[in-house]
Amino acid sequence: MKNKLSRFAVPYEVWMAIFVVAPILIMVIYAFSSSEGGFTLDNFVQMGGYTQVFLRSFKLAIIATLICLVIGYPVSYLMSREGPAFQRTAMVLIMLPMWMNFLLRTYSWMTILENHGLLNQLFQKIGLISLYNHIFGTELEYFSMMNTQGAVVLGMVYNYLPFMILPIYNVLIKIDKSVIEAAQELGGNKYVVFRKVIFPLSLSGVVSGISMTFMPAVSTFIISRLLGGGQQALIGDIIENQFKVVGNWGLVSAMSVVLMVLILAAMNVMRKYEDENAGGNVLL
Repeated sequence: MKNKLSRFAVPYEVWMAIFVVAPILIMVIYAFSSSEGGFTLDNFVQMGGYTQVFLRSFKLAIIATLICLVIGYPVSYLMSREGPAFQRTAMVLIMLPMWMNFLLRTYSWMTILENHGLLNQLFQKIGLISLYNHIFGTELEYFSMMNTQGAVVLGMVYNYLPFMILPIYNVLIKIDKSVIEAAQELGGNKYVVFRKVIFPLSLSGVVSGISMTFMPAVSTFIISRLLGGGQQALIGDIIENQFKVVGNWGLVSAMSVVLMVLILAAMNVMRKYEDENAGGNVLL
């Protein structure tokens, strides 16, 4: 029986070898190869000129991930406490933007944030821009929100928030209610129960949500190109430009290798933190 099941795994193993392992090996080979085909570390040395881009990418990704966590955890907790009808409706509303094209979702924010977009029109109608000019003595016609780091972070949060909500929600709804009831019977109020029972038991979902949000955020390039206007270049933008325009495959591969190592290291640290807290006792 075991041999029969292993045969079914062969197509998956072949698929993994072709579409996962092989591209990674090719990327590593290019990262350590010169234009003449010999071994070199120059590709990694060239990355020194893009230190600020790396720092900006990680800074914005961390900010977006923290905002997603601050928004996503309360939403997930609220959903887990409500009935099935509310949960189904909330899940549809959360997943609805994901059914649309990623590019279209980002373009929609351009029409909202641009100088004469929907948001600035609203601010003009309610007199917010006039009030700002009166207080600070300026003569602004609109708030400049496009081509800023704030716009990039907003795009990240909007696009990746479901990746934070779903894993946390899936963990919260699986918590045995008898454990919560036992903690309440032992004299714990709702704040103590949440701090010492619910939150520790939901850490696996939090870690998964952070990983699923941070990884695409730190490597994105569409959001930074459209909402950042090319003025807030991230790692993904540099990789795309070097690959498509410059044709420097060695530098692109070196950047990808470093990015992959940093992400894996961050995930490993978070997994260790999760494992350390997973076996902890729930005490009041």
